[in-house]
Amino acid sequence: MSPLIPQEGWIVQHLFYRIDHGFWQALSAEQRSARLKRFAETLAAVRATPSTQLLCFSMVNAKADLGFMLLGPDLQQVNAQQKQLALSLGPDVLEVEWSYLSMTEWTEYSEKPEEASERIARTENLEVGSDAHNERMAQWKSHMDKYFQDRLYPNMPDWPVMCFYPMSKRRWVGANWYALDFAKRRELMSGHARTGRKYAGKVRQLVTGSTGLDSHEWGVTLFAHDLFQIKSIVYEMRWDEVTTQFGDFGDFFIGIQLKDEELPQRLQLLGA
Repeated sequence: MSPLIPQEGWIVQHLFYRIDHGFWQALSAEQRSARLKRFAETLAAVRATPSTQLLCFSMVNAKADLGFMLLGPDLQQVNAQQKQLALSLGPDVLEVEWSYLSMTEWTEYSEKPEEASERIARTENLEVGSDAHNERMAQWKSHMDKYFQDRLYPNMPDWPVMCFYPMSKRRWVGANWYALDFAKRRELMSGHARTGRKYAGKVRQLVTGSTGLDSHEWGVTLFAHDLFQIKSIVYEMRWDEVTTQFGDFGDFFIGIQLKDEELPQRLQLLGA
């Protein structure tokens, strides 16, 4: 089957399942053991696929029991892995509660080279084309290259607390994000970014695009070591004008990222 590789970025699937514990407990000990072995083998096989990342969560909200975040470069492969994960404990055990499809993307509001050149010349009193200016531009380009790489092809963290939610920008009369000119949208997003940077080292964020792919326009995945920091950054960002005037949110899903060997115990799949 021919791969389906996007022009840029990776496919991202958030998958949330409910476990049918009644059906699970009706299985014999031997059947449960065999299914847990298959579960572990499925997770290992998915992770062995090149350029593929799979994160596993015990969900804290009662909206689901088990969560996966799956990232990969090929829609065919991600789709096949999604089916494998759904049956990883055998049929009739995992029931999809909610899922979300998006893609990694970079932001159109990033500073352009000509803008960076002018800013560096103005703020650092460096003549455009001088050795000092060229050196600063080389540093800026190196920083931006890493930024784009991290946005399009991220390396997801092993931080334990995960929060996922979808969001869109409003198209209301009098509050239509898409009726604003580019300069105003960039100004508002810059203020939003400044709030986020206050949480550097406390919260890691991945914003993925889902326009035309799912029910909202973006998916936001946050990681932290402390649930308080998740609550704090979302609360503080809601006071930014870009959110107060134009932000619409979907449901929030909170999970704890666990190692594969820790999942069965936490999910109550071991024992009689």
